Amino acid sequence: MKPYLDYILEQTQAVLAIDSPTGYTANAARYVAGEYEKLGYKATITTKGSVLVEIGGKQEDDAIVLAAHCDTLGGMVKEIKSNGNLRLSPLGGMNPNNAEAENVRIVTKFDGIYEGTFQMDNASIHVNKEYNETTRGWDCMEVVLDEKVASKEDTEKLGISVGDVVCFEPRTRITESGYIKSRFLDDKLSVGILLGYAKYLKEEKITLEHKMYHYITVYEEVGHGGASSIPEGVKEMISVDMGCVGEGLNCTEHQVSICAKDSNGPYNYDVVTGLMKAAKEQKLDFAVDVYPFYGSDVDVTLSAGYEIRHGLIGSGVYASHGYERSHKDGVENTLKLLVAYCK
Repeated sequence: MKPYLDYILEQTQAVLAIDSPTGYTANAARYVAGEYEKLGYKATITTKGSVLVEIGGKQEDDAIVLAAHCDTLGGMVKEIKSNGNLRLSPLGGMNPNNAEAENVRIVTKFDGIYEGTFQMDNASIHVNKEYNETTRGWDCMEVVLDEKVASKEDTEKLGISVGDVVCFEPRTRITESGYIKSRFLDDKLSVGILLGYAKYLKEEKITLEHKMYHYITVYEEVGHGGASSIPEGVKEMISVDMGCVGEGLNCTEHQVSICAKDSNGPYNYDVVTGLMKAAKEQKLDFAVDVYPFYGSDVDVTLSAGYEIRHGLIGSGVYASHGYERSHKDGVENTLKLLVAYCK
């Protein structure tokens, strides 16, 4: 599996390097579609902007979808302040507590991209005696532009306006010990895993028993990514998303997580059982967990009225929606579970 693992990490880093806060995902979607096409698959970008890929397989009336998402958290300019700095509104569940002091890129509609830093108002601890006591929130945080501006008018002259997208630096790093650290591993790590699985199927010349699609959605972080474009004949859908790591849960970054239940309720009993059986038979390092605060694309697919069996797996990811961390072991276990379960 090593060549496919190397490819997964390469593609994960490539996708992470493309800014794609939810609502601003066209560049990432085009890249992913192009990589599937390089592997020899037909990839379609839907009207909504997602990527739908035909993987192949025999039984068309009992098809399966594997879904991941390439949209991430981010921000949007909601106000240009009198001092020229920017007040933001979050895109998705971006939390200002763990985004403080992060570098950002402001994507204007017509005048290019500018850089800045997301800071607390009056961020100098030598000046602000309330620095330590201030609760970080969107109403007391701002983007300080890396431009010579001192007024709202100065910033507007740059072409920056309300509604512009603000992208946070992912700071991707893979350590010698195999840890993968970056913002937005949720869910670009799984996009890499699905590309690696597609490469594995193609190069090993494997024909699946059931027809398969890969579906890379673009609005998961705001709750409607998987609500449309499910092909006819699909009876099962599995979200390949991040596995939760934290207090009270079993999963570590070295494992593949199988979710039995999230905030929306239990996953399909037979699918969860089948995933566990495949993991046990292959002697994979896995955990089964109940996620306390979580929703996935397949939850949304069910809510949209599609009649499917549903499941959720993913490589264990620590510090979700912050500066996240996983490990090559978790990636490999996730890939091997897909190979074993879907064959």
